[in-house]
Amino acid sequence: MLPWHQYLLGVFFVLAGMNHFRKPKMYECIIPPYIPAHSSVIMLSGVAEMVLGFMIMNKNTVETAAWLIIVLLLLFIPVHIYMLQNEKAAMKLPKWALIIRLPLQFALIYWAFLYT
Repeated sequence: MLPWHQYLLGVFFVLAGMNHFRKPKMYECIIPPYIPAHSSVIMLSGVAEMVLGFMIMNKNTVETAAWLIIVLLLLFIPVHIYMLQNEKAAMKLPKWALIIRLPLQFALIYWAFLYT
């Protein structure tokens, strides 16, 4: 059996991925304009998050999932930076919440790295 915190990470990613399908409009405004095909990116990243969430909870795919989660989280960094730079993308979040998202991103990367 895997540690509880590994299941927590998996469930977090599955739920986050599901949210891409529940509220896709929310994600459209946070994607930088230089990234093409926003709708496709939202759906693909949602599927990726769900698949990786399930993979991290499977003992046979843990290490692969952990590395792919790290890659995915690194790919999301431009979104966090764009949210800091663009008022509409900020979704009315306070500046401090947007700033703290970057270190939290690295905390999630570390969390995934624990399973490599």
